[in-house]
Amino acid sequence: MVIRSLNLETVCGITSSLPDNLYPEIAFAGKSNVGKSSLINGLMNRKSFARISATPGKTQTINFYNINEEIYLVDLPGYGYAKVSEKEKIQWGKLIERYLQNSKQLRAVFLLIDIRHAPSANDKTMYEWIAANGYRPVIIATKLDKIKRSQKDKQLKLIREGLSVLPGTVIIPFSSVSKQGRDEIWSYVEEEVLGV
Repeated sequence: MVIRSLNLETVCGITSSLPDNLYPEIAFAGKSNVGKSSLINGLMNRKSFARISATPGKTQTINFYNINEEIYLVDLPGYGYAKVSEKEKIQWGKLIERYLQNSKQLRAVFLLIDIRHAPSANDKTMYEWIAANGYRPVIIATKLDKIKRSQKDKQLKLIREGLSVLPGTVIIPFSSVSKQGRDEIWSYVEEEVLGV
């Protein structure tokens, strides 16, 4: 995917109505410190388009990025951040659920999991939630550069078993340092979403 144009077009908060977009949407979900902003910047070949915050859990809105006037990359609020009140967590959950249930253009959901750790209870809940809404999550195993190459297969197995993934689930290891995984993610989008 060659990024010719990029525009943060819509920002949806808890009380906003969701946009009625014309182009297909791909959504990215993940824990608040899983490296979602780094992944999005890597996918878009930008250094700081999605703001990387010193405070995890800063993304409290759904952000719609219009790419090339042909697809939307949708950044969902990070979940599982301990310093956020229960009330806020519930509101973010409702916002994500409303999006998953009501978007007419959502074609694929990517769930980011830190490759260094077994999936958390929040990760499992999110995976089940995405699947329950009729989507087959694609797993992106982030922070690949933080582990030794020899550990990769063992850690991927930990994610596969920890989430009890559906057979045939795509798992893509990703490094924001080397950009390994970037081409695989875009290839999946082009084939499965855009039908290129």
